[in-house]
Amino acid sequence: MTALDQPILADAVEAPPDTPDGLFTRIRRSRRIRFSFAVLMLILLSSLLTMPLTLRSDHPWGYNNQYALPVRVGPSFSASALWCGSDTLGRSLIGRCLLGGAASLAIGLAAAVISMTLGVAVGLVAGYRGGWIDALLMRIVDILYGLPYLLLVILFKIAFEKPLSLLVRSESAANFIVLFIAIGIVSWLTMARVVRGQVLFLRSLPFIEACKAAGLGQWRIFTRHLLPNLVGPIVVYATLIVPSAILQESFLSFLGIGIQPPLPTWGSLAADGLSPALNPIVSHWWMLVLPCTLLAVTLLALNFLGDGLSDLFDPKAEAAKI
Repeated sequence: MTALDQPILADAVEAPPDTPDGLFTRIRRSRRIRFSFAVLMLILLSSLLTMPLTLRSDHPWGYNNQYALPVRVGPSFSASALWCGSDTLGRSLIGRCLLGGAASLAIGLAAAVISMTLGVAVGLVAGYRGGWIDALLMRIVDILYGLPYLLLVILFKIAFEKPLSLLVRSESAANFIVLFIAIGIVSWLTMARVVRGQVLFLRSLPFIEACKAAGLGQWRIFTRHLLPNLVGPIVVYATLIVPSAILQESFLSFLGIGIQPPLPTWGSLAADGLSPALNPIVSHWWMLVLPCTLLAVTLLALNFLGDGLSDLFDPKAEAAKI
């Protein structure tokens, strides 16, 4: 070995091996994830922290404090309740939008949890068991895909809203619960197909055959080997279910079959402000702009978050960096 080779060999030995960045390090480096997460936290915390004020009937920000303010007054800094104007009943629009954000986000998150639970369960069973079980479950998914979700939601509300209101002794609570359950049970179909496709791919890999050869039970294979490898696709698609559920709730409330007044959501606020805002004689634009802007910003932030997480969990993107 020549003297020229020795320092090169020493450098090769002393150089530390390249290690992939940790998950949280890559999250901090992603501008899309950081920005969208900050926007979502700002909207969520603003809605939650102001609930003690917006739920009070004697506070100017109270969501149903009727005629506490002048009717249809535009945005003004003369009073905190008038920062975003008032509606047709003299209620503070900022208070109703903040509480409506909490209601819309709660419906979206609850519907996403139901959709994820059903979709992951059906996709796991169909993809792993295969055979007639896979064929039966996928045909059920195909049939439900062919039915209009609006019809299913209406039928579900008609069938269960009255009995549930008698059970919980509150029509508004029953309406809220039935709505997010109805949205959740019609939103799991795509999740089931996504999970099934991932399970079919993972089932063909050698480590699953090794688990079967080692005598591991079905439940252990599910929970310890399949689910950890499905966390990425599930998390990414969950961030896309939440805006879809919020949009469906807003559409249903806009049609008048969603959350019933006086409880506000962004969809119902947009519906209430549509006619006064588009009045050709006297336009009350603030009644439509604020709820629609909050809804649009939230949906965009959730989609950006899903896009960023998709790149984060993409193995091809990670392999290209190595």
